[in-house]
Amino acid sequence: MATTTASVAEICAAAKRASRVLATLGSGVKDAALEAIAAALIDRTPEILEANASDLEAGRASGLSQALLDRLALDQRRVAEMAAGVRKIASLPDPVGEVMGGSRLPNGLDVRKVRVPLGVVAVVYEARPNVTIDAAALCLKSGNAIVLRGSSSAAHSNAVLASVAAEAATSAGLPEGALSLVAGGGREELAELATQTGVVDLIIPRGGEGLKAALKGVATVPVIYAASGNCHVYVDAGADLEAAQAIVLNAKLQRPGVCNAAEKLLVHADAAEAFLPAALTALSEAGVTLHGDERTRAAAPGVPIDAATEQDWDTEYLALEMAVGVVDSTAEAIAHINAHGSGHSEAIVTRDTDSARSFQLGVDAACVYVNASTRFTDGGEFGMGAEIGNSTQRLHARGPIGLRELCTFKYLVEGAGHIRS
Repeated sequence: MATTTASVAEICAAAKRASRVLATLGSGVKDAALEAIAAALIDRTPEILEANASDLEAGRASGLSQALLDRLALDQRRVAEMAAGVRKIASLPDPVGEVMGGSRLPNGLDVRKVRVPLGVVAVVYEARPNVTIDAAALCLKSGNAIVLRGSSSAAHSNAVLASVAAEAATSAGLPEGALSLVAGGGREELAELATQTGVVDLIIPRGGEGLKAALKGVATVPVIYAASGNCHVYVDAGADLEAAQAIVLNAKLQRPGVCNAAEKLLVHADAAEAFLPAALTALSEAGVTLHGDERTRAAAPGVPIDAATEQDWDTEYLALEMAVGVVDSTAEAIAHINAHGSGHSEAIVTRDTDSARSFQLGVDAACVYVNASTRFTDGGEFGMGAEIGNSTQRLHARGPIGLRELCTFKYLVEGAGHIRS
């Protein structure tokens, strides 16, 4: 079963045992397990939606924001998309055993650097039941055991999804304990999970700053943190203004409650009068509350724009809200982004190759776009099948965390009776 009455330590120990087996399994066994999970999701969709309806009802009663309710909600299409995502991951090349490099040393030793699973990955997440399946599929394909801990707001959805996936995976030949869900509990339980040193090899949190702060205070297990998505679109002087407006509207409106949605718009002073009135009118008519600096408000006098505060530049709204500023150069835009951005996804719209190159080199972010929406920062869009999260760190993984990012490596060294003198 995916959910048990076992303690956190017992669940993690079982995952560790399973990870030893998983690391030795061939691609065929893992892919068959993923296919079984995908089929089970489709077969048991009514059960999944019934559980999700309970979570949505409780969420509305407790006053969850519309953005969080959107993340929480499942329907037949979203379940089908989860199943398709699992099948996509199954179709990808298995990273385990991939030779990353190698050579024959002058002394005759053959050295190969080969990808291997991390071992036991714990994923702690809030509100998004699809993470249950995305994370499980990515970890199992990459030969890792996974321990899931969702939030109380998605307790029913996560329990059913984890049970469906675990039962299907075990029936297809994966070891017991390969996929487990830690249900219930509070911060004490989170602390216990985060201190399973030597058992859990990595924790990946997906949630708000409160969750990350709670982990930072106690974790002894390595953690990959994802910063918030305070993402910018910068419209350069001489940009294609029609393309720029389409990119800005997509980046802000296509799904405002996610981390790769644009929260800030910067416009070069030379383009402000030509670009801002129409673009901000379109955003306002779409329901976006705008906060602008003095030059923004002067360039679009007929648009309702609140005066931007210093806090606005650092706020991830996750809603129909956006701050807008005018800058005098690409260098100023880069400096503003590096001062206020969260290192997630940043975009420039320009026809100037020098500006584009300066932006690419100068902006400190996991994903930097030229003439494209920030909404593409996603494991599925990047051809990874899915993602566990987006890392804004520099060590081990940065950007979407997919199959290869869930692996480490070992050196395989072969000799012929070699001894060191």
